[in-house]
Amino acid sequence: MAASSCIACNNGSTDEKEEKRKCDLVGYEALPEWLKDNEFIHGYYRCEWPMKETVLSIFSIHNETLNVWSHLLGFLLFLCLAIFTAMVIPRNGSSRSSNSAAYQLGDLVEMANMTVALRHEALAACFLLPPSAAALSEDGQQQIPTSCPPNTSSSHHHAIQIQSSTGTAATVDAGTAADPITRWPLFAYLVGAMVCLLTSSVCHLILCHSERTAYVTLRLDYAGIAALIVTSFYPLAYYSFLCNPALQRLYMGSITALGAAAVTASLVPAFQAPELRPLRAALFSCMGASGAVPIAHKLLLYGGTAPGAVASAGYEALMGVLYGLGVAVYAARVPERWAPGRFDLVGHSHQLFHLFVIAGAYAHYHAGVEYLKWRDVDKC
Repeated sequence: MAASSCIACNNGSTDEKEEKRKCDLVGYEALPEWLKDNEFIHGYYRCEWPMKETVLSIFSIHNETLNVWSHLLGFLLFLCLAIFTAMVIPRNGSSRSSNSAAYQLGDLVEMANMTVALRHEALAACFLLPPSAAALSEDGQQQIPTSCPPNTSSSHHHAIQIQSSTGTAATVDAGTAADPITRWPLFAYLVGAMVCLLTSSVCHLILCHSERTAYVTLRLDYAGIAALIVTSFYPLAYYSFLCNPALQRLYMGSITALGAAAVTASLVPAFQAPELRPLRAALFSCMGASGAVPIAHKLLLYGGTAPGAVASAGYEALMGVLYGLGVAVYAARVPERWAPGRFDLVGHSHQLFHLFVIAGAYAHYHAGVEYLKWRDVDKC
């Protein structure tokens, strides 16, 4: 459905009493150069619509509809994950949850319950008693003191055996058991994911309004991608090298500097040129692929001794595969390259790319949960 010009919004009626404004969709050939990005998508373009109509087009059908909604729903998903994580995974050694179910929900609740158990064991250790000294009730439940004498020193440390629901015992230091590991790296990642998804959704929605709007929103989109990649490194670097602050700073500082450099490079107007699509894909792919270095380093240090390190690496590998597939589809522009015009509304490469990004980001969230399970029990 091509049109001869990009004058898509016009007065649809000459009646002075009831003048009706209408915005039409146009074809690829009618677009100005700054809006031409994928010649294999032939129609259903919005072009230089007024801002009000552009924003309201979120509820209409065009070739950006699914791009807008896929990442908008992804943003809401990660907002719910952030709220859920804050409520279920305690940060101060307490939790309101007392039941456990199947993982994911069940495993997070079980983690909360374990944290309460760790705190109770630490309180028992305040009395300088070994775990075996705690009395058992008739139903087999351990009776744990709920307060410590004022003169009890918090500097005493005792090894405590805690029996998990799977029957395996974990040895925990009483001096650190009461306080879970800090959660800020995981929440930083969740914020980075939300920033990426929201800026992407806004970009796809209003980019068509004007050339200036396109320039600004595309740079925000690139900044959001960089934010996702950078914050993805924070749980990996912080929790993996918890016992080595120098390595923490090295890895976190390096990826932050790379992210800032990528955002700076994206400010160059030519960065958005269609012919530079492979370069854009390569730039952000290399940023993400550099995560293989700290992952390999983590496995070298803890691969044989910490199941949490291996489990988190598995999710990170899955994330890498999903992101890699997404970038490959984005750069190759398939399947629309094989059947131009057939995937204008549904199924073109950028929509598939969005789905792979959400799936990869969700896999990395699971890796973050594995880090918390590991480091809540195994600290330095």
